[in-house]
Amino acid sequence: MSNVVGYARVSRHDQNPAAQEAELRAAGAVRVFVDRGESSRIKDRPQWLACLDYLRPGDTLVVRRLDRIAGSEKMAIETINELHERGVNIKSLTEPDIDTTTPMGKALFGIVAVFAQLRVDTIRENTMRGLAHARAQGRVGGRPTVMTPERTAEAVRMRRGGASIAHIAKVLGVGKSSVSRALAKVEDEPSERAG
Repeated sequence: MSNVVGYARVSRHDQNPAAQEAELRAAGAVRVFVDRGESSRIKDRPQWLACLDYLRPGDTLVVRRLDRIAGSEKMAIETINELHERGVNIKSLTEPDIDTTTPMGKALFGIVAVFAQLRVDTIRENTMRGLAHARAQGRVGGRPTVMTPERTAEAVRMRRGGASIAHIAKVLGVGKSSVSRALAKVEDEPSERAG
């Protein structure tokens, strides 16, 4: 037997979720899970996890708005997909297009999911193209190193003189890991005098 299950969330402990709960019960929810003082960007909200555990195939999750369960469009689509894969429907009381209990709602969600995935794929493709172009121009990603050729040369001179990595970093005003990387890079380079 399928159930209608409600989920409500308020961002701050001093907010009252009673209105949300009443709306969800009026929509037929036999049980309502409520998170207080939890951000929608956090997936591991205690009552949300309990709600997910409670839901069974054929059940319908009712929320006032999608932002109660997800803090971003991507997170909302992932959540709806996960529920769909488990055979759980979702219905928003204030967003009539979000109702996977109806054929139209399922179709609209499918279209939204396709466009959201297209957006993610396009961003990824543009990023990869930009990185490839930068590499072709001789640039690599990331921040520029703080170890200029002058600092690296000084680090090498001090290290050969027996100074510790920590001492070199302090003198040069950089982090120990920056000094270590620069020295390792120098050691890896073939000797200029070879040949």
